Amino acid sequence: MLRKRPGKILARIYSWALVEGRPLTTKGRWINPVVFGSFVLATKLPAKKEAYEPIYIIGTGRSGTTILGKLFAMHKDAAFLNEPKAVWHYAHGAEDIAGNYMQGAATIRLPESDASPNLAKKIARIYSMVLRLGVAKRVVDKYPELLFRLPFVRALFPKANFIALQRDGVHTCSSIDRWSKLEGRESAEGEEDWWGLDSRKWHLLIEQLVPEHSDLYEIQDKLRSVTDDRDRAAVEWILSSRELRKVDGADDVIVVKYEELCADPEATLHRVLDRVSLEVDEKFFEYARYILEEANTHGRLELMPELVKPFQAELAASGYHSSVNSVSARDT
Repeated sequence: MLRKRPGKILARIYSWALVEGRPLTTKGRWINPVVFGSFVLATKLPAKKEAYEPIYIIGTGRSGTTILGKLFAMHKDAAFLNEPKAVWHYAHGAEDIAGNYMQGAATIRLPESDASPNLAKKIARIYSMVLRLGVAKRVVDKYPELLFRLPFVRALFPKANFIALQRDGVHTCSSIDRWSKLEGRESAEGEEDWWGLDSRKWHLLIEQLVPEHSDLYEIQDKLRSVTDDRDRAAVEWILSSRELRKVDGADDVIVVKYEELCADPEATLHRVLDRVSLEVDEKFFEYARYILEEANTHGRLELMPELVKPFQAELAASGYHSSVNSVSARDT
C-alpha cells in the first residue's frame, strides 16, 4: 500500500485502530473504549449518500474472506473494514455471538424488524467517516456471519451488495482446526478461540441454527458436548454452505468459490467488480496477481461418525465432488 496506494494508508490505520475494534484472541483490547468513543463522534457528522451502498463480504470463516478484503483495501474506490464487529455491537446490542464486547443474550439471525432507520443512520455515519478519510466511494465490510442476517442487512441498506465466499469444506475445517489451536488462549475471562468466549458461538449455533436442519437436529444432544474443533467446524461449514445455496442467485449476491478466485483471479474479480458496480482498477488486479496463489489443500478430514454423511452430502451439493471420499469417520 505504501508503494502502490500511499493515499489510502491513513484511512486503513484509522479503520484498524478506531473502527474495527479489538476482538477476543487479539492484543491491545484496552483501546476498545476509545473505539466506541470514536463512534460517538462519528455519529455527530452527516452521512454520505455512498455510505448507504456498502459492499459486504460474507461466508464461512477461513474461506478466503480475508484475502479478498485485502484486495479491496487496494482498490482506488473502496475503503475496507476487516470484521468491524465493534460497529455492529455499537449499533445493535444483541448481535455479539462470540462475546467480543458483551456477555448478554445474543442471536445469530436478526429480525428485519430490528432494522430501524436510526440504526442504519448510526452505521452509515461511521462508514462515512471511513469514506472521507479514504477518499473512497464504497465501504467494503467483511463480516462472514452476516450471511445469516441478510434480510436484516437488506432492510438497513437496500442498495447493499454481498460477495459470498465458499471454500471446499475439507480444507475449511482443517484450517479452522489449525487456527483455533494456534490462536486460542486462556484469559482472565475464560477460554478464547474460534468459538468465542467459553464456546459461546458454538452453543448459539447448536441452539439457534441446528434446529432448522432435521438431520443435524437429530443429533443435537450429542453435538452439545462436542469439543473437537474438526467436528465443530464441520457443523459450521454445513450450516453456512446450505445458507449460501439458499441465497445464491439473488440479484444482490454473488457467490465466489475460493478455488476459482485463486485459479483465475482476473476473470473472477472482473465478474465481482461488475456485480458490485465498482470500476476496473489495474492496481487492484496487479495486487491480486501478486498476492493470490494456488489454494492450499489439507488431505483427509476425520469426523465423528454422525457427521460424515451430512458433510459428504453437502460437499456434493456444493460441487466439491472430488473431496467426498476425503472424509471418513474416526474411531471414538
